Amino acid sequence: MRSRPDISTSKTSNGPTGPHLTYRPEIDGLRAIAVLAVVLYHFGVPGLPGGFVGVDVFFVISGFLIGGLLWSEIQSSGRIDLKRFYLRRIRRLAPAYFAMVALSTVFAALVLLPFEFRDYAKSLIAATVWLSNVQFWREAGYFDASADVKILLHTWSLSVEEQFYVVLPFALLALGMVRKATVPALIALWALSLWGCIALTPSQPVSTFFLFPFRAWELLTGVLLAIALQTRALRFPAWVSGAGLVLVIGSILLVQTAGFPGWQAMFPVAGSAMLLANAGRNDPVNKALGHPAPVFVGLISYSLYLWHWPVLTLSRYWRIDYAGPWEAALWLALAVALSIASWALVERPLRRAATISGSRFVGGTVAAGVVAIGIGGLVFLLNGIPGRFDAETRNHIAATQDFLQDWSRCSTAWDGPFAGIETCAIGPDGPPEVIIWGDSHLRALMDGLALAAAETETSGVIIWHAGCPPLFGIRKAESSAEPAVDARCTEANDQLREAFTQLPSATRILLVGRWAYYTNGEGTGRDSDNKIGLTPAPGSGLGATSQQELFAMALDQTTRKLGESFDEVHVLRMVPEIANYDSRLISRQLAQGWIDSEDAALAMIAKPETLTARVRDAEAAIFGLVTKGQITVIDPWPLLCPDRCSATIDGRPVYFDNNHLTNSGARALRHLFVPFLTGAAEE
Repeated sequence: MRSRPDISTSKTSNGPTGPHLTYRPEIDGLRAIAVLAVVLYHFGVPGLPGGFVGVDVFFVISGFLIGGLLWSEIQSSGRIDLKRFYLRRIRRLAPAYFAMVALSTVFAALVLLPFEFRDYAKSLIAATVWLSNVQFWREAGYFDASADVKILLHTWSLSVEEQFYVVLPFALLALGMVRKATVPALIALWALSLWGCIALTPSQPVSTFFLFPFRAWELLTGVLLAIALQTRALRFPAWVSGAGLVLVIGSILLVQTAGFPGWQAMFPVAGSAMLLANAGRNDPVNKALGHPAPVFVGLISYSLYLWHWPVLTLSRYWRIDYAGPWEAALWLALAVALSIASWALVERPLRRAATISGSRFVGGTVAAGVVAIGIGGLVFLLNGIPGRFDAETRNHIAATQDFLQDWSRCSTAWDGPFAGIETCAIGPDGPPEVIIWGDSHLRALMDGLALAAAETETSGVIIWHAGCPPLFGIRKAESSAEPAVDARCTEANDQLREAFTQLPSATRILLVGRWAYYTNGEGTGRDSDNKIGLTPAPGSGLGATSQQELFAMALDQTTRKLGESFDEVHVLRMVPEIANYDSRLISRQLAQGWIDSEDAALAMIAKPETLTARVRDAEAAIFGLVTKGQITVIDPWPLLCPDRCSATIDGRPVYFDNNHLTNSGARALRHLFVPFLTGAAEE
């Protein structure tokens, strides 16, 4: 996000520093709408479900201003002074950015857990080299840290813009070699990017959200508009401004996160383009946007965008949760105060500092970048510096870090029965003797299974899909998943139904799942907000009056179908859920003094009555099939609940959260899988 524009919408002039266009205060007014939408949305102000579209508005403004500047320079001189262009960008962006990351790093070191601080270090490096959008895209996943721990998450949009600054000047210079082809080529790139964004958002929403190729059309909308306004004396009626404002405000009030960006992004982009097209016109909308109040907010918009997210994430992390709206308002006020200070004391003075030569400014920026990358690299190599915490806290911290696994034997086939499905090999190479199919509980157990397979010399394949019941004939709708992800669960299970019939070497299969989650339709304790609904898939032949009954029918049908292809069907009894335990939260609370050892000990124990009620329906279905001789159950409860169900074994936490084991926990259970892996009858 940017502060005061270099150029705007009309009258080009040339000066000693190159071409400029007349400053239009209404563009800063539009910036104010964009940044306030984002900031208020992030701080949880109700009624703004689409506040995040402020980023899209900024993309259009950036494309309009930067594209207009470069096009004007090409038209007037036939070239682009790249040195001057990038120096101007560095002066504008670097000082406030490095001030923000310097202070953020200090406070991150004070409060973040080691694995979180290590992740912060990676994002610090990525943001400094303009690649944080790629990093956050690659990290997105089921076990990824939630957004409220990613202190530099907001820099993804800055990286998109900075990648645009790298690409656009060279693209214009290359296309300018055949001048008549420049605009048609830009239009073709715009159309291709828009098509990719709309076509792929349903199946690849994370990619289309974070990656530049799928956001380029928003920036190119501004570029093409700037070119059109400079090429032709276009004049639009006053209602265009009003319609543009309605589209932008309407997007903030109505757009939903589901399915975004996709076609929904067209509304804020179109609205922004309409407002920019009419900038400079004497109409009520432009008068309102040009009022000193929104203009001032627009002037500090870059600093406000930079500072609001670290203030929000670090304060919520430290406080665990706000005491109420009044506390959120106080932290928001702090973010605004820091933004004004940053703009007044850092951003504006250094941008205008005539006494600092361009070479000295670039040298200082490079030095600051080297320091930031060096700090990030050191923190990463030191594994987040765990020595900052006491021994008890480090015991729980160890659990927070004990879920990183070796994925070198995991791959996605291009063809064959498992085409498009990720599978992970365990044991010696060769045709699989066993298949293990499940959800994220299977992912958590992968180290234990891999070790047991190696020890017994049994080749096998693991297939896991987070939040997806290993059951045929059902559809699931999960509150924490996009509709496309839910649909992919059913599609993958349908594919596996056929794939399992084509594996003559595999004679045994094991199902692993969070069975109580699927019968009860919700999480428990710390994750009780997670909801999941199951419905029969068309043509499944399943019909039930309740989710519990549907689960029982689907499990019966699934295991009978698997029995046609495998000699043995095994089911892992779900590991007991420790409702109030979360290694990350307990570690944070201990580190910050919010709880003591006694509180932590209580959180690590499952109440028997709660646990019994929780598993009743799922286990009635599972053990009913055991009685019928249809399945064999592998039971981890004797080890995990010798006297009472606890998150520890021999005093060491073996749960990552309230329902997933750590790698250490998985390895502790590995002997339970030996009869299944070897085909030997259980004693």
